[in-house]
Amino acid sequence: MQQTEWVYCPVCGTRDRIREDTVLINYPLYCPKCKRKSLIQAKQLHIVVIKEPDA
Repeated sequence: MQQTEWVYCPVCGTRDRIREDTVLINYPLYCPKCKRKSLIQAKQLHIVVIKEPDA
């Protein structure tokens, strides 16, 4: 059985589930609750929010 982990929206805390074999690189995580996008990376259940520089 695959292990799962929750991915939380860094703005409002809404969650979604990923499995341990999921790999996300520069993934635009869209939150339907707060209507914002956050760029994330995920590999082996280690999730990192990527900070984008303001233009």
